[in-house]
Amino acid sequence: MPTLWIDADACPRAAREIIIRAAERTETPTCMVANHALPLPPSRWVKSRTVAHGFDAADSAIVDAVAAGDLVVTSDLPLAQAVIERGAEVMTTRGEALTTDNVRARVQMRDFMETLRASGEHTGGPNAYDEGDRREFANALDRWLRRHA
Repeated sequence: MPTLWIDADACPRAAREIIIRAAERTETPTCMVANHALPLPPSRWVKSRTVAHGFDAADSAIVDAVAAGDLVVTSDLPLAQAVIERGAEVMTTRGEALTTDNVRARVQMRDFMETLRASGEHTGGPNAYDEGDRREFANALDRWLRRHA
């Protein structure tokens, strides 16, 4: 069974709860990686890895540990790009698959938006994580887990 790697620093609590329930139900090895301690229930299947504080420390830990066929849950585009290159699959906490076909375009758009913000443009941020996002993520995660059971 592949491992689920969670970029837990930016993962909404609701998505973490969905992941924990799914990991327990399907007995899927899961590792939540963050630069701070995470409150997790005792589990045989879900572990936490706390990394040093620092820019991209959690990302580096995930890239170093991920294997081909694993799933990484993140919205961090450079992290997604790096683990895809290692043969892992990527899903955002909104249930979107990031692939070699779409991640480069998203990185370019993100860089463009950063340029706009640096020039003083107000571009806004992502929408709040809502019930529809939770439902889409739970359904996408369940589909992935069924395919890889």
